[in-house]
Amino acid sequence: MSKFKKKKGGDIPAVNTASLPDIVFMLLFFFMVATVMRQNTLMIENNLPFADQVEKLDKKDLVMYIYAGKPSENYKQFGTEARIQLNDKFAGVNEIAAFIAAERASKREELVPFLTTALKVDSKANMGLIGDIKQELRKVNALKINYTTKKGKVVN
Repeated sequence: MSKFKKKKGGDIPAVNTASLPDIVFMLLFFFMVATVMRQNTLMIENNLPFADQVEKLDKKDLVMYIYAGKPSENYKQFGTEARIQLNDKFAGVNEIAAFIAAERASKREELVPFLTTALKVDSKANMGLIGDIKQELRKVNALKINYTTKKGKVVN
């Protein structure tokens, strides 16, 4: 018969680091896939008004954002009057049609009827500017409009 010998040293085995690079790359890949990059840099003050009845948009990739409000502190060289921001630049009302056409062209043909225009308008913005934006949207037949608001009670 054979005898079994006990280890007398009691040493702790070394940690196996062979799978460490796999774990690091798996985490890196996960965060690359799960992270959503901000699309636009906000160049205007955008204190959204409050609303008591709010409905969430289903598909945010089918939304075109138009921002309106006074330029923020970093962009005071553009004046103090309310401005329109399309993507990452200030624009005039006459540039809205081209913006809508470019957004429609970037989507697949079957998704174009489902596009929504979201107006993210500062609560202190001039209503004349908002009226001009809506008139321009009517001209290009962009009639699905969403007014982005904060949920909560109206404070007077």
